[in-house]
Amino acid sequence: MRFNMTNRRKWTIAVAAVLLTATPSFALFGMGDIVFDPTSYGSLVQQLTTVRTQYTMLKNNITHFSIKQQWQTTLHALENVNVANMFGETAGIRIALNTNSPSTSTTAWKTATISMNSGTSSYLQGQSLGSSRMSQLAMIETADAISPDCLTAVGQYRSNRTENATANSSLLSDQFDSSDDTNSEVQQLNLLNASEAQKLSEMQAQGTLHTCLAGQMTVANMERRNAAVEDLNTAVFVQQQRASNDTSAANEGSTWDSYLP
Repeated sequence: MRFNMTNRRKWTIAVAAVLLTATPSFALFGMGDIVFDPTSYGSLVQQLTTVRTQYTMLKNNITHFSIKQQWQTTLHALENVNVANMFGETAGIRIALNTNSPSTSTTAWKTATISMNSGTSSYLQGQSLGSSRMSQLAMIETADAISPDCLTAVGQYRSNRTENATANSSLLSDQFDSSDDTNSEVQQLNLLNASEAQKLSEMQAQGTLHTCLAGQMTVANMERRNAAVEDLNTAVFVQQQRASNDTSAANEGSTWDSYLP
């Protein structure tokens, strides 16, 4: 009897040891019983957690804003420039400032500025490079090249601003739309891309205007420099004449015939 109890106890201990050291997948009490795999269970829990995270992210991506208008700004429209033209002196200026027309800009600039005398060419042939008159001619020629281009740039900017008004308004409307039609992640990214494209176009147009301003500043600097040099040259010439021709009363019989006109 004691032998049987001892053997039974040994068998019980052995079965318990087998159960405690079982592999991840095992059956309880023979065929047909439920199989439990702790490794598969942990993997399933991890997958469910990942799916839940993805679902939460997608849900946040498709959730639309209902108060977008708090970021909305106003697009200021440019009005057409109306230039007075009493006797035809500004013919074409209004068209040049409001449309993209290089030929009109050139013609309008020539009409609105002073034309050089027909004898100017023969007069300037006797002048040397770097002289006062040749410098003035260079400034005039530079201004005649830059100014019509600036008229065209202003007109082109105004014209493009008018043409782009519909596209800008449509994009603005979609960006501040609070419905589900324009609030998916892909749609919002498309709107951002469209906005960046419009921004690039505006920056390029602004660059053209900045180039025009730089050109006009160059002409203005030429004029100011020439004027400053003229003053210095005049001062030097007067000093030389005073040194060569005594201006005292004792020599008043001499005639100074080399004065500046």
